[in-house]
Amino acid sequence: MKVTACELPEVLLIEPTVFRDERGFFLESWHEWRYAQAGLPGPFVQDNHSFSRRGTLRGLHVQAGRPQGKLVRVTRGEMFDVAVDVRQGSPTFGRWVARTLDGSGLQQLWVPPGFAHGFLTLSDEAHVEYKCTGFYDPADDLAIAWDDPDLAIDWPVREPLLSERDRRAPRLGELLERLPRWGQPA
Repeated sequence: MKVTACELPEVLLIEPTVFRDERGFFLESWHEWRYAQAGLPGPFVQDNHSFSRRGTLRGLHVQAGRPQGKLVRVTRGEMFDVAVDVRQGSPTFGRWVARTLDGSGLQQLWVPPGFAHGFLTLSDEAHVEYKCTGFYDPADDLAIAWDDPDLAIDWPVREPLLSERDRRAPRLGELLERLPRWGQPA
C-alpha cells in the first residue's frame, strides 16, 4: 500500500496493493492495522454506498459538532472528489484539494474529520463507497455552496445536477458559528 499526503497534508491518497492475474484482481480495501500504521484512525462505524449519474454533484457536506472522517473510493465509474478544510483557526482553513478517482484505479481518498466533502460524477454513472468514523446525524449535517466564490473550487462542470438542499446551500462564511474549531474537541 502506498500513502501520499495531498496539498493539504491531512488529506491522504491511498493506493492499495492490488494482486492481478488473468481472473481479475484482489485487494484489501480496509485493514485496520495497516491503515492505522499509515495514519488513518479508526474505528469506522458506518459504510455508505452512493450511485450517481453523469454531472451529479453531491456536496459540499460536513458534520459540524461530531465531525466524520471518510475513507472514499469509487467501485465503478469516475468522479472528481473534493475535500475542503472547514476547521476554524486551521492554517489551511478554506483551502481545498481534489483528486479524480475511478473504479479501475482503485485509489482511496482519506477525508479527515473537520473537512467538508463533495464529489462530481464524471462518467455516465458512478458507484461510490465510503467508510465513516462517526454515525450520520442529520441535525448536525451542514451543506456549503459548491460554487462558493471564496473557495473557488475548480469543478470540471458549470451546471451540475444538484439536490434542492445543495442548490440552496449557504457560503462557508455564513456558517462560521456552526463550524468546528481546529485543535479543539468537537
